[in-house]
Amino acid sequence: MLAMSDINCIKHLRNNKGLSITKIQQTLKINWRTAKKYADEDQIPTTKISPKKGMMYEEKWGEIVSDWLFEDSKLRRKDRRSKKKLFEELQELGFKGSYRTLCYFIQDWINTHNVESDKGYERLDHPPGEAQVDFGVMEAVQDGELVDVRALIMSYPNSNAGFAVPLPSENQECFLHGLQMLFKQSGGVPMSLRIDNLTPAVKKVRTKTEEA
Repeated sequence: MLAMSDINCIKHLRNNKGLSITKIQQTLKINWRTAKKYADEDQIPTTKISPKKGMMYEEKWGEIVSDWLFEDSKLRRKDRRSKKKLFEELQELGFKGSYRTLCYFIQDWINTHNVESDKGYERLDHPPGEAQVDFGVMEAVQDGELVDVRALIMSYPNSNAGFAVPLPSENQECFLHGLQMLFKQSGGVPMSLRIDNLTPAVKKVRTKTEEA
């Protein structure tokens, strides 16, 4: 069976573009009978969606976490609760599931909710070779327990490549040392580096009057 996107394309070429069955078959490189079936039949096969199973979907926990994630999506990234914090708050309510179960649910929620578009953000264009750097928090295992570790993170948005270096603090010395380590990890220096008013890297923010 063809994917819904292919079926819609066949119907568009037939109904809106007026292409013949043979032309559709040649354009999409599909069987002639298949092109005929979906081009001229009114019925479109429906996709059966199986209900998701598990304690996060069958019990109250998924609804609780969804509410928390939606609330946090309205905050700055640095002010949002980490997965570890959400897990601890769930445990206080009697949650008996594992940390991994929560992480799987959060990732599924993120994949199905376009949170950033709700806030009116505009998609940035990142050319190849451009990187962006900022301090963040990583989760690590220390002595069998999850702990938050501060890190300098550099990413290449165009290719989705990313590198991180754990650091003891967020000062200028750590920033410069972290950059050296990140450049070694990535195997080179980016053509340009985007820094969003990072305090250890920016001594003073210039105004338009000063630039003039």
